[in-house]
Amino acid sequence: MTTGALAGTVRPGRAPGARSLSVCKVWIGEYPWDVRVEKVARALTAAGHRVHLVARNRTRLATTEQLPEATVHRLASWRGAPGWLNAASMFPAFFNPRWIRAILLTARRSNADVILCRDLPLAASAILVGRHIGLPVVLDMAENYPAMLRDRWDVGRMRPLDVLVRNPRFALALERWVLRRSDHVLTVVEEARAYVIARGVPPHRVTIVSNTPPLDQLAPLRRTAAGGRGEVQLAYLGRMEEPRGVRVLLQAAALLATRSFPFRLTLFGDGKDVSDFHACARDLGLSRPQVDFRGRVPNAEALAALPNADIGIIPHFASESWNTTIPNKLFDYMAAGLAVVTSDAKPAERIVRETGAGLVYRDRDAADLARAIEVLADPARRLDCARRGQAAVRQAYNAERDAERLLAALQQAVASHRRSGRREKA
Repeated sequence: MTTGALAGTVRPGRAPGARSLSVCKVWIGEYPWDVRVEKVARALTAAGHRVHLVARNRTRLATTEQLPEATVHRLASWRGAPGWLNAASMFPAFFNPRWIRAILLTARRSNADVILCRDLPLAASAILVGRHIGLPVVLDMAENYPAMLRDRWDVGRMRPLDVLVRNPRFALALERWVLRRSDHVLTVVEEARAYVIARGVPPHRVTIVSNTPPLDQLAPLRRTAAGGRGEVQLAYLGRMEEPRGVRVLLQAAALLATRSFPFRLTLFGDGKDVSDFHACARDLGLSRPQVDFRGRVPNAEALAALPNADIGIIPHFASESWNTTIPNKLFDYMAAGLAVVTSDAKPAERIVRETGAGLVYRDRDAADLARAIEVLADPARRLDCARRGQAAVRQAYNAERDAERLLAALQQAVASHRRSGRREKA
């Protein structure tokens, strides 16, 4: 995962007649930083709304900080408590009283109109607060959380304590409870919207707000169809975790190396399995500069480097998790002018095929991934994919369009809640 400031700012206008909102946004992690949290906060602030962000604080930062996109309200560290105890007290458990109190105080002190909760773990706490003080709660369902946990179980990456705190069955039961009680749900892609509707949420209460880049992130195309067939630059941007298919990507790279295919693979990001992937690369005979693990770098730096690559890779497993969400990197690759090679996880496959931005390979099939990369050794083919991908970002897959849908969804949730006549209980 990369960190840092976003390249570009979304500046949506406020719809005529729409009132300014105070938004209490809940995020389970540290802030800074998370790309979607920042995008959403910037979009709201640019449209004239006020954002008060409740965040974790294991690193003992200031409890309140004013940033351009939001006022950050971090959980207070316990004085004199050891680091492990302080971190444990802030764990985003479903009904952690520290989080409930922080959300309640922030919502009241900011005179919030709506609570916007990012992802499932703290959604129940947000709903309890919303019911108590009479506020609508919007769930920002950036991922299929139960399915993501199931992926980790399936690849053996869960610890004994996770049976209690990250159990897919518990998460699925919680999801059903939360979806029935949320005033509105934001999803990131059509497949996720269908998933939510199938679980009983009325279609008018589900809005797609995807993981798209702002239009000023579109990079000038530097390639020509007449370019030579030299070393092909491959890029991977994102978390280093087994279900994201990084091992399959390394296996494909090893196959290319045995065929004397000229390439360089650069991987941006870190994660729980990064050391395993370093070992895998060594075992496969891959070494620098052929394969370059850059680790955790500022997001702006990673995005600035992408236009120097030729092909962006999305090797995610086609599991329920990745069949119901979409990675930021798909649209980042398209905006940067890269041809895309993706596994056949449903949303990424659909978008790449519909837009013509690249090629699709069979999930977890390193040989098929290597084949797709070899097809895109043709500079003319890559250029055509790059042009099509950028055109799709310009026309449809951009943060400006998503910001409009976000603002309309929040206004709808607030208006509907007020019409229902719910009031604060205490």
